[in-house]
Amino acid sequence: MNDSIDLKKLTDSFLGQELDERESETLQGILESQSLSDGQTLVSEGDEDFRLFLLAEGRLEVLSAGRGELEHVYLMSPGEFAGTRAFVDRVPRQATLRARGEAVVYSLAPEALESLLESDPGLVYKVMRALFRITHVNLMRMNKEAQELANYVYKRGGRY
Repeated sequence: MNDSIDLKKLTDSFLGQELDERESETLQGILESQSLSDGQTLVSEGDEDFRLFLLAEGRLEVLSAGRGELEHVYLMSPGEFAGTRAFVDRVPRQATLRARGEAVVYSLAPEALESLLESDPGLVYKVMRALFRITHVNLMRMNKEAQELANYVYKRGGRY
């Protein structure tokens, strides 16, 4: 078991909501923990780092290379995940993640999860189902933001 991983933070996360106590402890054993200082980069856009990240403490800023420089996209809060696409599809990172203040991040390597396929396929299924739900929530948030932007641009909805 990885004692540096706070089991409560894992079970309180979107992913942990899917798991029972035994499954949470099993997952705790294959996660890695990393502390970041203010301004430290966790991963950079284009990196071939396929880990899934759970923000356990602090804040992470999501940045994307816009017109030649990194531009703010989103500010993550504890309990949120990043890197689902890189984790599932094994494609290079689509964004840079940088600590804003002190932060603690738990990471899961695809190979670590795959090592459980034979011994604990139910846990692997629940993790993948949770990743689908996380992706769906992010997509719904982006759709809402796009609709609000369209309402602003076209002066619809009476709020603008």
